[in-house]
Parts: sequence; C-alpha cells; structure tokens
Amino acid sequence: MSSITIQNISKTYTANGVRVEALKDISLEIESGSFVCIIGGSGCGKSTLLHTMAGFERPDAGRILIDGKAVVRPDIRHQMIFQNYGLFPWLTVAGNIGFAVDRRHDINKNNRQEKIEYYMQMVGLKDFANSYPHQLSGGMKQRVAVARALAAKPDVIFMDEPFGALDAITKMSLQDEVRRICTEQHKTVVMVTHDIDEAVYLADRVLVMKPSPGHIYKDINIDLPQPRQRISPHFLQIRANLLLDLDMAVRIEEDYVI
Repeated sequence: MSSITIQNISKTYTANGVRVEALKDISLEIESGSFVCIIGGSGCGKSTLLHTMAGFERPDAGRILIDGKAVVRPDIRHQMIFQNYGLFPWLTVAGNIGFAVDRRHDINKNNRQEKIEYYMQMVGLKDFANSYPHQLSGGMKQRVAVARALAAKPDVIFMDEPFGALDAITKMSLQDEVRRICTEQHKTVVMVTHDIDEAVYLADRVLVMKPSPGHIYKDINIDLPQPRQRISPHFLQIRANLLLDLDMAVRIEEDYVI
C-alpha cells in the first residue's frame, strides 16, 4: 500500500492564446489502501490532476509524493487504466498480461506462465488466453486492462473513466470485480469518473472539483460499509447530496463563464 501527498500543485495551459488555470494550489493527502474518486464537470482539471499524480504531466508549481518520493515520471509501481483500454492489438490476452509480468523483478522463466495464468483467472479470462483484443467485447478488453495493471504488482492504481464506454450491466459487474480485487490486495486507488452512482458505490472518499481555476470544491467521506446496496436509503441520500454538490460546482463554473 502507498500513500499520496499533494503539496500546493498548480498547472497552467495556454489554449488559442487564452491562459487556463487547470489546477491551482491543490494540497491533498490520500491514505494507503484507500479508494478515492474524483468527479466534476468537463474542464475542471480532474484528469489533469490524475495524470499529474501518475507522472504523465508535471505541475508548474508544487510537488506530488508517493510514499515520500517525488513523482517526476511514470513508474511501473503506479499503474494507469484508461477508458480506451490501452491494449497492444498485436498481443493476445496472455501477451498483454505477460508484458506487465515481464517488467517485474520477482519473475523468472519458471514462474512467468504461472503468474500470467493467475491474473487471467482472476478476471475470468483464462479461456481467452490466445484471443486478440479485436476478438473481445468492451467489457473483456477492460478486464484485460485491469489484469495487466495488477500483473505489474503496483502500489497505486490510477483509473481515468475506465468504465465510461460500457453498458450498464457490464459496468456494474466490473465495478464489483475491481473493488473486490483492490480491497483484497490492499491497493491505493484514485479514479476519475463522471458517474455519481459509481463514485458512491466504489469510493471511501469523493473529491468534487470545480474549474476556473481547477481546485477541490468538496472533500467527502463515504460512510457506507462494503458491500454496498445501490438502492439503500443511506446510499440514495449520499448520492442526492453529492449530486447537489456537483450541481453547485457546475453552477459556479457557469457563473464564471457568464
């Protein structure tokens, strides 16, 4: 497990000659083993914040620490799962997972295949070991992406709207699978989502962002035991409150634009 410390980070872009403050003076602590969701309207900086945590972007000011070490570039111990799967189309299911396994220092030729089979079995894809991504459904591709991320044995998993393109039933199934695996393996997870139900269902904590400049508008602990019931009164009340918070953040954005 790994903790994440964000210290006064800011990030500015220039688009069409206009200066945009994507992030401004954000400070945050994310505890080891926690599941954190980031929500907010389009353009509020949530993906920029996530990518900066993962080392794909550098802040203009401030710094991010994972286990006390500054993040300056992507790291095999900090895996990203994208909405578009990010699979290698020329590799099979086993090959995609094997790519991550081969980057570990605790793997040798004697246990390599065993590890690949372990992660395929974990996400229910052992029977599709020799299938290529174009032969898989969207949900199956995302399972491969999850398995590949876990196969790298990361301390932290970052997810950028990983279930956004899936149908409702597949999405709920994968939500359950990811939550179960990450809880069992004590992973620290930070996930960007537009889906309020998903945030309440998965997260220990939800960060609501607002733009202009991008910053944390609300930081909300989700006080619900696992496993969660999507139609329980407490769940629905938290969802309603979170929707109001998000609506207020969007209204603030609209007032700024006007």
